[in-house]
Amino acid sequence: MVDVQGTVEDGFEPVRDAFAANFARRGERGAAVAVYRHGRKIVDLWGGSRDADGPDGGTDGGAPWEADTAQVIRSATKGVAAIVPLLLHQRGLLDLDAPVGTYWPEFKTAGKDRVLVRHLLSHRAGLPVLDTPLTPEQALDGVSGPAALAAQAPAWTPGAEHGYHAQTYSWLLAELVLRVTGRSIGTWISDEISGPLGLELWVGAPADARARAGRLADVEAPAPPAAAGLRVRPKRDVADAYCDPASLTRRAFGAITPAPDENADAYRAAELPASNGIATARALARCYAALIGPVDGHPRLFAPATLTLARTEESAGPDRTLVVNTRFGLGYMLHGPASPLLAPGSFGHPGRGGCLAFADPESGTAFGYVTNGMQQNVTADPRAQALVRALRGALDA
Repeated sequence: MVDVQGTVEDGFEPVRDAFAANFARRGERGAAVAVYRHGRKIVDLWGGSRDADGPDGGTDGGAPWEADTAQVIRSATKGVAAIVPLLLHQRGLLDLDAPVGTYWPEFKTAGKDRVLVRHLLSHRAGLPVLDTPLTPEQALDGVSGPAALAAQAPAWTPGAEHGYHAQTYSWLLAELVLRVTGRSIGTWISDEISGPLGLELWVGAPADARARAGRLADVEAPAPPAAAGLRVRPKRDVADAYCDPASLTRRAFGAITPAPDENADAYRAAELPASNGIATARALARCYAALIGPVDGHPRLFAPATLTLARTEESAGPDRTLVVNTRFGLGYMLHGPASPLLAPGSFGHPGRGGCLAFADPESGTAFGYVTNGMQQNVTADPRAQALVRALRGALDA
């Protein structure tokens, strides 16, 4: 049994029960979950081991997950990074309907002169893959990624379709922000978001934060109980597509080849706003809470018009990369079958293998979940979904 630490407010005990059940039934190694409502923290829980590959499967005998343990959050980083261009637009510094080449002249090659800023945020730019993948060293240097994308031809007519830009989102967004502000996106997040709000959240983590972060490991989820007489019809999904070396899926996730070591210090020190953010669950929930309302005297980050931009559907239907139907606003996944959030108006972002963060303006709720045991899923982790269902039930009670 894992000793679950932390607090929940009265009425939200089902979230604690679901969190404990994740360790008992769903293969959780180490994790944390936090919820804010109307700017106030109502759930703050953690448990297990800080290192998923620790002794005894990571749940017993290793260093325990502490209140301030942070983790790499993979693509949940994208939702944090999207705050930056939306706030730049809110401040009148970035036109979402301008061609990207307006700010980044070298980008205007190989049929990309009509790629708009909003296309980058809604995964419509046609640039999920690189003809020549980057090495891990090139991916981290801050120069090779933007240069490769400046030369890359789109895989489809920009704006005509959408497909998840799993890795290339890093260099597209980072270079755009650098050209507009003169600051790296990690520095901008630290200066304008994490610092003022007191968030344990970094894109390009400093040494002390890297030392506190636990180790990730890919783990297998327990097999679901057998259902007598149930026959499942096979269907092609993202896992199947990933097995095809020629698919956009495999090539998009393989834009860095071989895959970088996410536990390496150099990886965690770099700035990859698609994938290598480091955060606590508490910081993610607080960050999303600040997008939709005041938090501890800090004014909300998103003006009403910006909030509308974040969660107004820009892309919907068959995803060229993820195969299934997906929905995106500007920088955010929206509630739907592929990525269930709290309610129809919710917006946020999952991380491949487990992590999830989102906000639901109608209920004033913000949610953050981080884990170090990365299971084989992309957008709808069973552990995160169990927590969301428990939260939904508590709010409806």
